[in-house]
Amino acid sequence: MSSHNDLPVRGSQSPRLAVSCDYIGTFAEEAASFASAYGLIPDPWQLLVLEQWLGYRADGKWSASRCGLSVPRQNGKNALIEIRELFGMVGLGEKFLHTAHEVKTARKAFLRLASFFENTKKYPELAAMVKEIRRTNGQEAIVLRNGGSVEFVARSKGSARGFTVDVVVMDEAQQMDDDSLEALGPTTAAAPLKNRQLIWAGTPPAPGMPSEVFTRIRAEALDGNSRRLSWLEWSIDADSDLDDPHTWAQANPALGFRLGLEELAEDRATYSDEGFARERGGLWSFAGTDAVIDADTWDDVGDPASELLDPVSFAVDIAPDRGMASIAVSGVRPDGLYHVEVTENRKGTDWLIPRLTRLCAQWSPIAIVVDGPAASLVPELTTLGVPVYSTGVSEFGIACGMFYDAVFNQTLRHPEQPLFSSAIDAARKRPLGDMWAWGRKTSESDITPVVAATLALYGFVVARPKRRQKQGKRKVQVMM
Repeated sequence: MSSHNDLPVRGSQSPRLAVSCDYIGTFAEEAASFASAYGLIPDPWQLLVLEQWLGYRADGKWSASRCGLSVPRQNGKNALIEIRELFGMVGLGEKFLHTAHEVKTARKAFLRLASFFENTKKYPELAAMVKEIRRTNGQEAIVLRNGGSVEFVARSKGSARGFTVDVVVMDEAQQMDDDSLEALGPTTAAAPLKNRQLIWAGTPPAPGMPSEVFTRIRAEALDGNSRRLSWLEWSIDADSDLDDPHTWAQANPALGFRLGLEELAEDRATYSDEGFARERGGLWSFAGTDAVIDADTWDDVGDPASELLDPVSFAVDIAPDRGMASIAVSGVRPDGLYHVEVTENRKGTDWLIPRLTRLCAQWSPIAIVVDGPAASLVPELTTLGVPVYSTGVSEFGIACGMFYDAVFNQTLRHPEQPLFSSAIDAARKRPLGDMWAWGRKTSESDITPVVAATLALYGFVVARPKRRQKQGKRKVQVMM
């Protein structure tokens, strides 16, 4: 039997998703020839990217003033950026601002590029162009006599102040928020060469990353109505076989060249499906996109003193691997607003029936709702003497829409539980026909509190009696 390493698989040199800008000419070949003289020989896929980045219009301006690149790690993204910066500053006299999420990443990029200008024996012509090389940590820069330069900074709200450049390179673009972008924007407003360009280069963001900028740029490009925006993405298809090396080749253009098949096979055996699809497959459907309910909106409906009336509805949710589970409750408050709360979140599932038995004895539940993995509890739940609802796909979609609307219409309150808020921040969408639902596979954190609360609200609204028998005001005791 042959191993993965024996298979003749080569990385795809063409992106799976490409939004290109028309140009009348490009400096790509000149840049490739120039960089090759210094050991930076571009692969075909890198040359294709350079054609977009260095394509120009009839008026001499870049056809793509905004450029997005998404490609998994270790495929040569950094070398591609070096070619763009080396050719731009030496050949065109451009001024660059190279930004990264972390100081160490910006520092590493500086050291690599500076090595071309400090080797007087190997590259005397480059060394002769140097006016200044600044090494002060956080202020690294290479300044040339022809006016070209590259300055390196780690991104922050104020790190870009005082810079005026032609090109901003945003490495690690998957970790970039709006504050950082807005700080960088003015740097090119008065670009010295009157031909600015913004380059975002990175990988699909992981859950929890401040990824709104990169995500929005991608969405704008793929929407088809963008202006002067190119987007090139090496990624696998969402329905691909994650165990097939030919799938890996679709997302990794350096596979079989500088990236080994054996190493990818080891990562496949080590990573989760979601992690491998995102980190090695470049798949954005597993990426951490913007939260469905933003923190400010969620905070607006928080009330630590919120109390609900009897009767109530309970709901249970269990994670797909059955490692975590949550019980939530929903009802109305004295002012008529809905109340949702997580009563308990714990590991395993053996505690669920005993806990629900106690809750049903303390309250007057009108429904217990389950979905997905929690449907296995239905036989035991029916012994509690409370109507049990096991939602189907359409009901779950309706429940998610109902919860979303209640939050944004501010007809719902929650008692500001940190666990609940963290789950809200981590929860993501998955398509569900014409609707959407909380995506278990697209959220790596525990979202059982969100799903349980969503189902509890749905159960209360659907099963709520026209006239309540009891209206005793109570506070749920949260056990964590």
